[in-house]
Amino acid sequence: MSEVLNDTALDQLFRSARTQNAFLDQPVEDAQLHALYELLKWGPTAANTTPARFVFVKSAEAKAKLGPTLDQGNYKKTLAAPVTVIVGFDEDFHEKTPFLFPHVPDAKGWFDGPRENRHVAAFRNGSLQGAYLILAARALGLDAGPMSGFDNAKVDEAFFAGTAIKSNFLVNLGYGDPAGVFPRLPRLSFDEAARIE
Repeated sequence: MSEVLNDTALDQLFRSARTQNAFLDQPVEDAQLHALYELLKWGPTAANTTPARFVFVKSAEAKAKLGPTLDQGNYKKTLAAPVTVIVGFDEDFHEKTPFLFPHVPDAKGWFDGPRENRHVAAFRNGSLQGAYLILAARALGLDAGPMSGFDNAKVDEAFFAGTAIKSNFLVNLGYGDPAGVFPRLPRLSFDEAARIE
């Protein structure tokens, strides 16, 4: 049985963590991005399908490709972030099922057929992995600014052309600038959002 994390850890992951809109001029090293993936990859997905695919946009060339896909309100903050992660999902994820779920030899067959039949599973589980990325970043001392506000078709053309990978959302990563954080917004109470049956 797992132990309950202490308040410091819970604050860092959830209660004090904020969506970042500005970042300090401090680089994120490639080794940190590798460590981030090595942590997030352990989060559960259905039948261990792990359909998420990540592009860590860091170089000037990659940022130049990403820039034209962004909505005006996200343009400056995204290009100023040390790293922007394109969280995508592979609609042909099932091709890796024999490796990822070897104890069920026919698991790949669950997903065979037209690509559109795999879309929901790929999107759902890829979204889970995107959330794991945010939590892993926070656990490793990075700040995150997840967002929509971009043209998915343009991102897919620029970064995933000729593949079965589709973009889902973006996450800016780095060390947050407290001056860019908005006031804390409310959340729904348990009774408004949940029930126990």
